[in-house]
Amino acid sequence: MTILKTDICIIGAGSGGLSVAAGAVQLGKDVILLEGGKMGGDCLNYGCVPSKALLAAGNAAENQRNTEKFGITPVNPNIDFSKVHQHVHDVIGGIEPHDSVERFEGLGVKVIQEYGTFEDQNTIRAGDHLIKAKRFIIATGSSPSIPPFPGIENIDYLTNETIFNLNEAPEHLIVIGGGPVGLEMAQAHRRLGSKVTVIALKFMENDDPDLSAVLLKSLENEGINLIEGKVINEVIQNGQNITVMTEDENFIGTHLLIATGRNPNIDKLALEKADIDHSSVGINVGANLRTSNKAVYAIGDVTGGMGFTHKAGYDAGIIIRRVLFGMFWAKADYKALPRATYTSPSLASVGLPEREARTKFGDNIKILKWDYAENDRARATLKMDGMIKVITDKKGKILGASIVGESADELLATWTLAINEGLKIGSMANVISPYPTLGEISKRAASSFYTDSLFSERTRKIVKWLSKLG
Repeated sequence: MTILKTDICIIGAGSGGLSVAAGAVQLGKDVILLEGGKMGGDCLNYGCVPSKALLAAGNAAENQRNTEKFGITPVNPNIDFSKVHQHVHDVIGGIEPHDSVERFEGLGVKVIQEYGTFEDQNTIRAGDHLIKAKRFIIATGSSPSIPPFPGIENIDYLTNETIFNLNEAPEHLIVIGGGPVGLEMAQAHRRLGSKVTVIALKFMENDDPDLSAVLLKSLENEGINLIEGKVINEVIQNGQNITVMTEDENFIGTHLLIATGRNPNIDKLALEKADIDHSSVGINVGANLRTSNKAVYAIGDVTGGMGFTHKAGYDAGIIIRRVLFGMFWAKADYKALPRATYTSPSLASVGLPEREARTKFGDNIKILKWDYAENDRARATLKMDGMIKVITDKKGKILGASIVGESADELLATWTLAINEGLKIGSMANVISPYPTLGEISKRAASSFYTDSLFSERTRKIVKWLSKLG
């Protein structure tokens, strides 16, 4: 065994781990990075990047089918799924060099392509190396969670880690799971020619029901079969067909995608040897992202909670401030952590949803809404399905915002900034948006906060009195 000593040892080369490694080494720290899987982690190889590339291909196909409303003859696209597969992997390949071993070794990071296992509180083993570090950063991410459906062990099922390896479009894709991953993959494959059925106990349960209803209706209009509230009793594979059996109905498809959540990647870490508290949900950390072992921090998916790449990147920033700059007061605050589902229409939100706001503040809130159908740019592009919902307190403090519709994921950024900076609704109402843009829906929703008071009888009397004064 080779014994190595370093300032910082990072376990996991996903988004969070790579961000810490790049920042730390460029600030003069000695850094060792461990990764037994693929550099770039889940996001690059199995998640954000390939899913958005596949969705882009599906959107391109769908656009050809829907030109008649503009006076253009529609086309039923000829889809070569093997070339779609190549497009997805070309996108991954284009980003890979940025996350590669070569790049990080060029920056000065010592990359060891092995999984890390703790030997004690201050030592981790990786292959034939024993590493002692002043600080350890666990950034091992998460993996698909597979429910123990009877018969699942005999099924050739897909997860987000394998679905992007398909060279042929599924004839009939059955998706189990009604969250963002399941619905994104359902829409992408439907638009690329597959029959799609999605089975879930509850669809989009973490999102505002008013807005998720708009998305679900759109998916059904595209021909996606959404089955809600069914308990799965068994899954059976017979040759090329897979049968999903519920209490009162069976669904037969050619491919099965399991998209039912994530489990933290902690099995290989031997956390008990390092006295690190954890559960099945993930590693326990406080707002300072420190574990029960004061020499060890954990970031991203492995800590449980919302598993977003941008959360891991945010966590990395907290680590850099605390560990490198000694800013021990720096703590994670997720009040402005955005959430997005990249379907068409997309659905995005930040801050408190209405149900949580009502639980916390009771009737001391205002709900502001504006429909896409009232936006001139949406009318010009015929993208009128959608709405924005903003929640404030009675004094105008912004508590949350949700948008469903064209470019909702992009439009949310201004609301994320507003909540992060503690702005009041007046700041959003005073924004000058270029006309005509979808961004005007934010201004319109914000301005509606003042509608009741502006056009009240009291205001009318004031205007009348001012008129008399000349």
